[in-house]
Amino acid sequence: MTDIKTGVNPLFLREEELRQGIELLFFAYRDFTSEPDAMLEQYRFGRAHHRVIYFVGRHPGITVSELLGILRITKQSLSRVLGQLVREGFITQRTGARDRRQRLLELTEKGIELERLLTEKQRARIAQAYREAGAEAVEGFRKVMLGMIDEQDRDRFPAGSPLAPPRRRP
Repeated sequence: MTDIKTGVNPLFLREEELRQGIELLFFAYRDFTSEPDAMLEQYRFGRAHHRVIYFVGRHPGITVSELLGILRITKQSLSRVLGQLVREGFITQRTGARDRRQRLLELTEKGIELERLLTEKQRARIAQAYREAGAEAVEGFRKVMLGMIDEQDRDRFPAGSPLAPPRRRP
């Protein structure tokens, strides 16, 4: 039954609607990653490489520790992927100025170009979906996505400013 006072319709919380939301996420993720996956195959890279390239490009000078916090993978897994990206000239590592134990990561020109190619198709897909949905739906989507991520990561996305650059954590 709809709450007359608020206009809220709880039907979207029924089992079938929730399952449809799950399926939509699976299909969206499949299609969102399909074009970059095909490009990555040419380099013998996988999605882990893509995520590392994306976040290093998005946060130049990010530390290995910060990257581990974002990706939530083991040091061993990151080491394998990062080592390959460094060896093949997509990422550089430098020592931190204040803390010599830190390794600061940046994309090389080669890495910047690959990140651009990988992201180009995804940006176009999101832009098209945003245009079709309209501003109100985009804000609703943003709220739903924020609600799905763990609370400690929500502060990476400042409220009211989807165009603001992401915050770096100390």
